[in-house]
Amino acid sequence: MNAMIYDTATIIVPMVFAIVFHEVAHGLAARQLGDPTASDQGRLSLNPLRHVDLYGTILLPGVLHLAGLPVFGWAKPVPVDYYRLRNPKRDMAIVGAAGPATNFLLAILSAIALGLLARFYGASGVPGPALGFVLDNLKNFIEFNCFLGMFNLLPLPPFDGSRILRGFLPRSGARLLDRIEPFGIVVFFLIFVALPQLMPTLHLVDRLLLPPVAWLLTQLAVLASLVAGPING
Repeated sequence: MNAMIYDTATIIVPMVFAIVFHEVAHGLAARQLGDPTASDQGRLSLNPLRHVDLYGTILLPGVLHLAGLPVFGWAKPVPVDYYRLRNPKRDMAIVGAAGPATNFLLAILSAIALGLLARFYGASGVPGPALGFVLDNLKNFIEFNCFLGMFNLLPLPPFDGSRILRGFLPRSGARLLDRIEPFGIVVFFLIFVALPQLMPTLHLVDRLLLPPVAWLLTQLAVLASLVAGPING
């Protein structure tokens, strides 16, 4: 039971905060670009309770993890008023990009933190329980941020990639994305979750997301090693 609680803590804590930082980044970007809606509603907070969606942040990721499937989820979307942005079409793309960009930045900072911990404590041998807990959370935080950032770059409504794409499309393309958006989650589940269960060779998450995530994790491991430097035992 203790092992289960430990594993749950090192999964839930970094995952929740990766999602929370992602959402707050959207709200901060929107405020800088003229829309204070998220700020006015008290959503620019790192308090997870203001952002957690019972299904998208806790239940779904937990079920996916137990099933051995790629873990993803979402929080309550930070409200953004398209028409309060100074340049709505361009600024909405920037707001959309702010979430994944923040996840990638957090992954980089966490890799540096891992390297620093290895530099200062690596020579002492096996880490104690407290340090081990911090290390496991940092490692999972890196993985969740990388996957969450890449996952949200999918150009399918309502994910951030569609917001970014919309900023570059002509009006006809933007209208098409708007029509798809109410059904975006259903389309996503059919293509990325249901279809692979029926036809494993069409597991698009593995084909589209895992290779860039694996490449990014490799680069971050190199960064952590460079920061750690040679460790003398």
